[in-house]
Amino acid sequence: MSCFCLVFGKKGPSSATQSSEVDIDISDIENINRYTYKELKIATENFSPANKLGEGGFGSVYKGKLINGTLAAIKVLSAESRQGVKEFLTEIKVISTIEHDNLVKLYGCCVEGDHRILVYEYLENNSLAQTLLGGHSSIQFSWHVRRNICIGVAQGLAFLHDEVQPHIIHRDIKASNILLDKSLKPKISDFGLAKLIPANLTHVSTLVAGTAGYLAPEYAIRSQVTRKSDVYSFGVLLLEIVSGKCNTNRRLPVGERYLLARAWDMYERGELESLVDVFLDRDFNVEEAIRFCKIGLLCTQDSLKLRPTMSKVLGMLIDEMDINEDKMTKPGLIFDIVESKDKGQQKGKAEVENTSSLAGSGIQDDSSLSGTANSFATMTFTSIYDRSN
Repeated sequence: MSCFCLVFGKKGPSSATQSSEVDIDISDIENINRYTYKELKIATENFSPANKLGEGGFGSVYKGKLINGTLAAIKVLSAESRQGVKEFLTEIKVISTIEHDNLVKLYGCCVEGDHRILVYEYLENNSLAQTLLGGHSSIQFSWHVRRNICIGVAQGLAFLHDEVQPHIIHRDIKASNILLDKSLKPKISDFGLAKLIPANLTHVSTLVAGTAGYLAPEYAIRSQVTRKSDVYSFGVLLLEIVSGKCNTNRRLPVGERYLLARAWDMYERGELESLVDVFLDRDFNVEEAIRFCKIGLLCTQDSLKLRPTMSKVLGMLIDEMDINEDKMTKPGLIFDIVESKDKGQQKGKAEVENTSSLAGSGIQDDSSLSGTANSFATMTFTSIYDRSN
């Protein structure tokens, strides 16, 4: 199974150029270990392919054993990585200052010459994208396990949104950024896109960055990110965990490709139970599963004012707060980038309908596009790059 994952943002200089223009200074960052390149080279057995855990646009991640015997996930940013100096520093500054059971722990970093390396705790069971949604695992995702994962992610986000000062907006909540430890406890990872928002501000205006399928409409259209943007992304993730399906599957017929649209249709027909993963073989709490689906729909409403806060989401998930369906509205649906080869339209154009929906065809999963700015209706995109890993 393949998830459709793209990111919207302005095309900038290469990371190599950025590196030469921006000095990497971490001297003012406390509570962070500094590793030498030699230490990490030894830890990974000279970055052996046998120790590689994954690879993406940013570079590669290796399993390593630190000098004190601790296992670690060592994220090596390649010289050509599109994750620039700013994101590298953001990730260090954000995650080094906070700690929570449902946030990945950063052990330290290496800034030496051209080397930019992050050292994280090693999580044995990879990400939800590779295990639950990707099917590359023997893990049995029972309803109990899924329930705990949903609640754990909600706890981590509620902590970022409400308890940390200034509040933190993650901006890239998705299945591949939810890692699982040996007991299947979820941990939110990848804070390279995170934004800090003081309590007196309602939103932050910024370049659009995030992953298609998880991207809130108001953020994609107006470039205004709020904590409710994360709530939207969480709602999509919640439906993915319950259903065991990616939010977008282009192998399916057009009417069945988009999980959020299917969930709403099932809700209107009173058939949300049918959305639950068939691999559970009906071994789940029906009432609770339906409640989780409804919470996912509440989180993804088109109007950010109607979406609950993450604290309220957590209260509903653990059944300490009632779900108010009286004013529940249709989700904001941003499906795809329009790329119709049949009609000869230019790549990268986006069409926004009155319902804030995008309908697309022709783009392949996990692809990258870039180009000059294209404006169609109310939405503008300048380039697209992949952050799917």
